[in-house]
Amino acid sequence: MAIWALITGASEGLGREFATLAAKDGFDVILTARSTAKLEAHAASLRRAYNVAVEVIPADLTDPVAVETLWERASAGRQIGVLVNNAGLGRNGEFADAAGWSREADTLAVNVTAATILMKRAAAHMAGHGAGRIMNVASLAGFVPGPHMAVYHASKAYLLSLSEAVSEEMRGTGVTLTAVCPGATATQFFAADDAEHKTLLTRMPLPTAAAVAAAGWAAMTKGRRVKVVGLLNYLSTILPRISPRRWVTFITGLLLKRRW
Repeated sequence: MAIWALITGASEGLGREFATLAAKDGFDVILTARSTAKLEAHAASLRRAYNVAVEVIPADLTDPVAVETLWERASAGRQIGVLVNNAGLGRNGEFADAAGWSREADTLAVNVTAATILMKRAAAHMAGHGAGRIMNVASLAGFVPGPHMAVYHASKAYLLSLSEAVSEEMRGTGVTLTAVCPGATATQFFAADDAEHKTLLTRMPLPTAAAVAAAGWAAMTKGRRVKVVGLLNYLSTILPRISPRRWVTFITGLLLKRRW
């Protein structure tokens, strides 16, 4: 029976790279995002390059009903061996700004609710088959509070905590969970959340999506629970453990505050 990989947020950036890595490793692939045209174009390229089956299932992950429907369609008659919860949203702006709530609500819907639904469905499905790998794309943001991106940081802290807890629950089942925690990456994420080139963080040299995805995929394949991508990023996770929480929050706020 063919083993399938389900990749969310697969139309560009990290999701596109994860889909390529899955196909390269011989998995049949299910691509999902809202942009049907981009998904179809990437699906065609994967079929040509790797001779694997690729299905496109467009879905709006801000809608929990659509998320359940996505899982039902993806898993119908298939064994899902890999789930990559890659889709994510964020917003750069002040929490007290009422105008930002729509984007923040979508952030919670995608980063928390959709990821949890898919993770829960996949965990049960994979445990039934005695094997499977789940990757949750968390973030370096999950280790620290993030003034000016408060909801995004909180959502990634949730995903990191959930991944570690469920990983322990699933120990011995043949199912592994990996939380991949990249720092800022050269994708369209910062443009989408209105932070592109407007914070100190986005003015630094950023690693490519391909490099980050490769590191995350390797960690998932090895069954690691948490992978912080990049040595400097790893070292920065130590700071919150040895420094006063207020200092860490202040410094993070300086990095994320818009400059123009």
